[in-house]
Amino acid sequence: MVRNAYLKLVPASARENVTIGEIRELLQYYKQITTKTGNQVDWNYQEAAFPYVIHEVEVENGTWLHLSSNHDRYHAIYIGVIEENITDGEGAEHKQPVIQVTLPHTATYGDKGKANEFCKFLGKKLKAELHLFNGRIMYYYPRK
Repeated sequence: MVRNAYLKLVPASARENVTIGEIRELLQYYKQITTKTGNQVDWNYQEAAFPYVIHEVEVENGTWLHLSSNHDRYHAIYIGVIEENITDGEGAEHKQPVIQVTLPHTATYGDKGKANEFCKFLGKKLKAELHLFNGRIMYYYPRK
């Protein structure tokens, strides 16, 4: 069964729009900081923290990131940017960028755990509204 999590960029978010390239840069930053953590504790932590190779895949609705792994505990995660039509309080419609994180039907429990970690990391960096795989919502933007 395919499962999805969504990071919605709301008006209070750090950015109004995000590209697949910016998401790739944030994931590279994640790899970089986990490498530094591994160096500090003298352990190969980056292999455990980010066991994926990032590929860009063209699909009908744009470019997606395909995180694939050769480890036995991990398989794949897909990350893409879609747009959602939203109606504001005054009845005007506008498009809201949404980062979709997809676990394919071949994903493992390890993939789901890593996808949750990446979603939370991206949510903190972008100050987004995170809709997790289990339907719960986490708010990383300042709320009034």
